[in-house]
Amino acid sequence: MGKEMKENEILVNSIQKKLIPMFAWFHEFCVNNGLRYYALGGTMLGAVRHKGFIPWDDDIDVGMPRKDYDKFLKLCKGKKINNYEVECNEKDSTDFFYGYAKIYDTTTTLIEHSRYNIKRGIFIDLFPLDGAGNEKKEALKLHKPVYWRYQLLMAKTCAFNRTRAWYKKAAVLLCRFIPGPNNNRLLSQIDKLCKKYKFDDCKYVANMLGNWGEREIVEKRVMGMPRLYQFENIQIFGVENYDVYLTKLYGNWRELPPKEKQITHHDYVYLNLNQSFYEK
Repeated sequence: MGKEMKENEILVNSIQKKLIPMFAWFHEFCVNNGLRYYALGGTMLGAVRHKGFIPWDDDIDVGMPRKDYDKFLKLCKGKKINNYEVECNEKDSTDFFYGYAKIYDTTTTLIEHSRYNIKRGIFIDLFPLDGAGNEKKEALKLHKPVYWRYQLLMAKTCAFNRTRAWYKKAAVLLCRFIPGPNNNRLLSQIDKLCKKYKFDDCKYVANMLGNWGEREIVEKRVMGMPRLYQFENIQIFGVENYDVYLTKLYGNWRELPPKEKQITHHDYVYLNLNQSFYEK
């Protein structure tokens, strides 16, 4: 068990080292093009608590107000810039069913454990941040149909996470047999709901597709103006009022989880940090 943990630690550290220049490029690109972004979730927690990655974390999560997100995609989609490539859900996609974008390192190969075994590279998850209205009740009402549609979509498109409890696997299997819209139709419905309000016009904003459900809804003042944080050997932008944000997501975020929970949550079928996913 000790050897396996050590090997996993070395692997995670290798992924983190590849992600740092990728994050630096993304930050510089946003600064040069006047685009707002925030580190989110575990990336934000890592920036504040560890001045970099959470030691067992192997990805980066960032969010951009929808206006900036759309501009970023317009500037980058379909282009390879510094060996990085951006992908987002397209109409009639056959294997990319995320409701957000991913930035890939094209010099690497990664296959996530999914029903489609998507062959890409290591990545940064890029989420759109949307307005959620001016009342908390209104924000919760808007979030609910987005959340459940997205859960259904993930159940239909993702493979069983091998670390899930049996009853969660059973729920995923059941969802696949629920009649309803196909995957692209679900994505279209989710996208329309998310875009109902503009980020800059609302008191409440949200990462509608975030893993934390309703906890992803915050007052816009919590996000504030993007604030600089040290992250390993680079600087990045994050949430201005980080304590309020992190407390809402994690509770006592200053305290490390028990050792047995200090594990990566991604499930890879294949990973090669030295070979492009474009190579056969």
